[in-house]
Amino acid sequence: MIPDLSEAVRAAQGGDEEGFRQLFRAVQPPLLRYLRVLLGGDGADAEDIASEAWLQIARDLHTFHGDADGFRGWAATIARNRAMDHLRAKRRRPVADLPVEYLSELPARDDTEGAVLAAAGTEQALALIAGLPKDQAEAVLLRVVLQLDAESAARVLGKRAGSVRMAAHRGLRKLAALVESAGALPTPRTPVGTAKKSSPEGVTQTGATTLKDMR
Repeated sequence: MIPDLSEAVRAAQGGDEEGFRQLFRAVQPPLLRYLRVLLGGDGADAEDIASEAWLQIARDLHTFHGDADGFRGWAATIARNRAMDHLRAKRRRPVADLPVEYLSELPARDDTEGAVLAAAGTEQALALIAGLPKDQAEAVLLRVVLQLDAESAARVLGKRAGSVRMAAHRGLRKLAALVESAGALPTPRTPVGTAKKSSPEGVTQTGATTLKDMR
């Protein structure tokens, strides 16, 4: 196994199959979670779009310049563009049907991220994120799930880094409030890609392990 993901990028660009497999294993799970929230539904569309995205990634990998973090951002941009094209092509506004069940045991709130991440190890986390405004949901997914820095996430979304930080923080605070109050859990809304736009605000931190590792 290639020990470093940046080294895997370089190896894959040179045609090394193991390097590409390592990139896929590292990036596909969070990328798929990101697409599931963008597209809603039962996850089938997300699987299809992810497959299309990886075909493009494999085709255009020789044009990529950067390290592992840059690759995550590049892959997210490709997947997001395909997801947006897919939503536009459907010419309707499908309602996300990810199940939301009330959490039976809720932790005490210590801080913004702590309260959210303590309950973010299941499908419920994706449903909660899908209920956020579009800018907040995407910011949380890119910053926490895909672990992009603010600048990389901003390039994916075509926004300023400060706006992404603010949107992610506001989204995490809303998630913390929802997790704290089981009776306030939201019904999943339309896919993030078709939700009404709202102005991003707030500040966040990266590297939240529990949310990153949710299945």
